Amino acid sequence: MATGKINVSVENIFPLIKKFLYSDHEIFLRELISNATDATLKLKHLTAIGEAKVEYGNPQIEVKVDKENKKIHIIDQGIGMTEDEVKKYINEVAFSGAEEFLDKYKDAGKDAGIIGHFGLGFYSAFMVADKVEIVTKSFKDEPGVHWTCDGSPEFTLASSKKEERGTEIILHVAEDSTEFLEDSKIRELLVKYNKFMPIPIKFGTKTETLPKPEGAKEEDPAPTQEVDDIINNPTPAWTKQPSDLKDEDYKSFYRELYPMQFEEPLFNIHLNVDYPFNLTGILYFPKLTNDLNIQKDRIQLYQNQVFVTDNVEGIVPEFLTMLRGVIDSPDIPLNVSRSYLQADGAVKKISSYITRKVADKLSSLFKNNREDFEQKWNDIKVVIEYGMLSEDKFFEKADKFALYPTVDGNFYTFEELETKIKDNQTDKDDKLVILYASDKEAQHSYIEAAKAKGFEVLLLDSPIVSHLMQKLETSKENISFARVDADHLDNLIKKEDTAISKLSDEEKERLKEDLEKVVQEKGYTIQMEAMDSDASPFIITEPEFMRRMKEMQQTGGGGMFGMGNMPEMYNLIVNTNHELVGEILNTKTAKKRERLINQSLDLARLSKGLLKGEELTNFIARSYEMIK
Repeated sequence: MATGKINVSVENIFPLIKKFLYSDHEIFLRELISNATDATLKLKHLTAIGEAKVEYGNPQIEVKVDKENKKIHIIDQGIGMTEDEVKKYINEVAFSGAEEFLDKYKDAGKDAGIIGHFGLGFYSAFMVADKVEIVTKSFKDEPGVHWTCDGSPEFTLASSKKEERGTEIILHVAEDSTEFLEDSKIRELLVKYNKFMPIPIKFGTKTETLPKPEGAKEEDPAPTQEVDDIINNPTPAWTKQPSDLKDEDYKSFYRELYPMQFEEPLFNIHLNVDYPFNLTGILYFPKLTNDLNIQKDRIQLYQNQVFVTDNVEGIVPEFLTMLRGVIDSPDIPLNVSRSYLQADGAVKKISSYITRKVADKLSSLFKNNREDFEQKWNDIKVVIEYGMLSEDKFFEKADKFALYPTVDGNFYTFEELETKIKDNQTDKDDKLVILYASDKEAQHSYIEAAKAKGFEVLLLDSPIVSHLMQKLETSKENISFARVDADHLDNLIKKEDTAISKLSDEEKERLKEDLEKVVQEKGYTIQMEAMDSDASPFIITEPEFMRRMKEMQQTGGGGMFGMGNMPEMYNLIVNTNHELVGEILNTKTAKKRERLINQSLDLARLSKGLLKGEELTNFIARSYEMIK
């Protein structure tokens, strides 16, 4: 039996790299600058431990575009390479110098900040270049090296006269990639991927205005000077300790992240953990609306200050994707081209940590300044309610600080609400009935009727409130939610004492027949109810269960199949104890009886916001006729 090794052909590697490994060609610059950063950080570590007997100084990375000669230069002042190292790290595809360095200097850990993992980043250069040169000189006392390759397996390796330590990569840009010879395009990529790299990145120069010299006239122009244009911030806020930052520092960093966002964030959460995984970052709560379609994917994922993606699905729980900010972790597993996440147990741990950290921050804000928390509630409630629905652990914590506002502007936790209403809003079956409205204006008459009985009415108007109520009803004992217009109050909170109807069963049946003749085309279900004589004669309600299931279907999940497309369903509640209802029953002429029914029904529809168009016009005309 023969045995052997499978060899990967370099001839096959280049097309794979160019077409499949890196789906987005623009990341070549990110990869090459990441390599330059690694080379610089390696030198920093070696000088710090005394292994490199050179001056570290204040190195920077420079990017230059030579449009005329169709070249891009990436120059660093880092560790450089000897001829043997070029052969090892460049000619042996997928041998990562970063990995070898970390293995050798394990004590460097996260402090070294080394980025590379796969040893393939350099070859991304061939996505945009048909020829690549490396001119490099090691920090060791060895001659410089000049490596050249045209994208085939053939390369040349010669000595170089380079005298300064570091590496220069020269890309001869291919005809199909000349867009990368535009300064504006390179600047765009540098800002997108390298805005927070830990080594200063120079891209050209800029003019800086200096203070006027003493004694200068007002009309004299201020002096200027040309300075290096450093496009990145090597020490962004998330790399610092929370104790070293003030509120203004966090706000300033928010403006740096989102220069076109003019509203200040409500508050921030600083993430900083190094066990059992390494994670830093800052999350911001922006002002949110009830619109669930607001822009997500505003949280940026970095790995050692290199931008990876703004799609953080899996790392950040779904309910927090509406937040903004930065997460940076070397422990998040990425695919070989560093462009998307790979499933991993560490990711789940990170997600759980972020959930816990956000819950703790919200709890702290609630306890330390409840008044301020209440003022911000409407701007953050969608995130909290969404979290309570989707994450059980978050629900347990949020149950202590989630607020339930009333139509009168008071705020209660669930525990406080329960204590407040249990005596008055517990029905005959010992179930606590929580009344709520979703629109103060549209449901005003129903709210006022409830308040007249001393009931507390919540204002729950977020788009996912139906789902949340379902969750609360199943997780807590003996409670139910009912919108104030779901039925008349005596039915919503049934007590032992039931009102006696002034009408006999025969009279109720006769009245119902008259009503059905008038409303048969309007689709109402007529219910005869004995209520207080001062309650409204006609009330239109929407059955709680059917309406809620329909709302849940419309906002995704939880409802019955197809219910989101069902027409609205309404009940017409007729108060058999009201004087007007008795008058309708006893009216002798059919025409007058029909007129009274129509007028009473339209008044009920008007209070429900259902009277529109031609029917509203007819109602107004009829009303004027009746008061002549």
